[in-house]
Amino acid sequence: MDEQLHSLTRRLIELRIEHADLDAMIDRLVGQASVDELALQRLKKRRLALRDMMARIEAAADPDDRA
Repeated sequence: MDEQLHSLTRRLIELRIEHADLDAMIDRLVGQASVDELALQRLKKRRLALRDMMARIEAAADPDDRA
């Protein structure tokens, strides 16, 4: 069980790092004069998917908080 929890914690950290990287990338794109709207949409969609994955992992790691 500890190994699985450690694995979930590690995955959560990896997702948070990727989410932060996407935030920075989106901010840079928005600040540019000519923005590739399709690329921006894809990045935002990926960021939202990461947020959903993080929420699922957090719920799985601590199921008692839902009650």
